Amino acid sequence: MAKMFALLAAFALASHASAKVSIKLHRREFSLNERLQTVRAQADVLKAKYGGSHTDIVLQNAFNMDYYGEIEVGTPGQKELVMFDTGSSNLWVPNKQPPFGDKNIYSPENSSTYEPNGTVFKILYGSGPVSGTFCADDVTIGSLHLSNFTFAMVDNTTGMDRLYRHAPFDGILGLGWPSISVGGVPTVMEALVASGQLEEPVFGFFLGNHADGELEIGGVDPNHYKGSFTYVPLSHEDWWQVALDGISLGVTGTSLSTTKRAIIDSGTSLLMGPAAEVHSIMETFNAIYFKGMYAIRCSQEIPAISFTLGGKSFSLTKDDIITDRFNGLCLLGILGAPLADMWILGDVFMRRHYCLFDWGQKRIGFAEVATSAAVNDIHV
Repeated sequence: MAKMFALLAAFALASHASAKVSIKLHRREFSLNERLQTVRAQADVLKAKYGGSHTDIVLQNAFNMDYYGEIEVGTPGQKELVMFDTGSSNLWVPNKQPPFGDKNIYSPENSSTYEPNGTVFKILYGSGPVSGTFCADDVTIGSLHLSNFTFAMVDNTTGMDRLYRHAPFDGILGLGWPSISVGGVPTVMEALVASGQLEEPVFGFFLGNHADGELEIGGVDPNHYKGSFTYVPLSHEDWWQVALDGISLGVTGTSLSTTKRAIIDSGTSLLMGPAAEVHSIMETFNAIYFKGMYAIRCSQEIPAISFTLGGKSFSLTKDDIITDRFNGLCLLGILGAPLADMWILGDVFMRRHYCLFDWGQKRIGFAEVATSAAVNDIHV
């Protein structure tokens, strides 16, 4: 491009001096990859100039425990199934099969746009660590495209062991904030916003109940929520963290919690809170500890549990928090953990409440899920 501007400047200067200039243009054939890169660059410029777009990603549902969708990495695109995780900020995909695994493996040698980096990548999740090295390549998410994006190729997942081997996804795409990005590399949302491709710097989650869901990047889908949003400002830019006003049962309004913050985490299947608070709530339910989880008799009635955020209560009924049934027992999707003054509101909460993550205004919007929303309304 710089050479082209130099030629044009020289031509203009020569014309002004009434000199006769003859320029012979030599044509060369461009490779398919070069043509694709040119088209993508032009598309990005047009989107930035005339307004961006948004894309809908189908989230496949594995037993109401994992939601994951498809992206492509490299040129030509290699399919990867990733969990879209608001509780972390890095993208990683495997480039080596785990023992007895059956994952979609990213092969850098098969991508014409792969750029090596070699910097070591290590990250620790609640389920264990993974590690590998950073690299850069093209990443496509629905209709959105990032060129030369830095992510990690993971070759060691032994820390997650069977949990990863049997997981339905291949990698994780973090949607958290730059402050928790391992290696300080740009996040996917950071790069998408900077590229000018999005209509709005937001994304919204609809998690189906024993059905597929949808992640919309660049907007929200009005088919999947009803009423208006209650917006709560972020209390810190790391995870998607907001102030927690209180937790109550039924209509009493008396708070059962002294915890002052909550994280909305699409990468956590359940509700998790400080062990002492969870134990107190489970005692109120007369719950028993069964196979590592709390359970009640399925015939038993329990009050709704409400989380107050931004001055408004968001409730979960008995049906909302039941994750499985076993011989007349109903397992509850609430676990106690050694958390420091924090509740994690995972998929159990997000199935009941549509969550709009507003990157631009640093806030989260909550609305009631439209339970009539059909899976076939979802499109890519």
